[in-house]
Amino acid sequence: MEIIIEKLLEIEALIKKQYFLSKEFLLLEEAAGYLGISSSAMYKLKGKNVIPFSQPGGKIIYFKRIDLDNWIFNNMNLSVEGITDEVDRSLNRNLKS
Repeated sequence: MEIIIEKLLEIEALIKKQYFLSKEFLLLEEAAGYLGISSSAMYKLKGKNVIPFSQPGGKIIYFKRIDLDNWIFNNMNLSVEGITDEVDRSLNRNLKS
């Protein structure tokens, strides 16, 4: 019985993920689920203007899914190898200038 419940939860998670991927704009709770964080953590990020959002009319908070993806991508911590590559690219650009 436990295995069935686990599988159903996995299926539910996949359905939610597909639902999120089909939408351009997400509500706060949906955006939190998309990022895998709590709604309160999402609200704190919004309150600190750390993450892009829209709040037309001052009530419902919307997050553009592509903005969430870009926010994640732009806030990645690079490995030592990644940092070395970035430095090399920067130095090569400066040498060509």
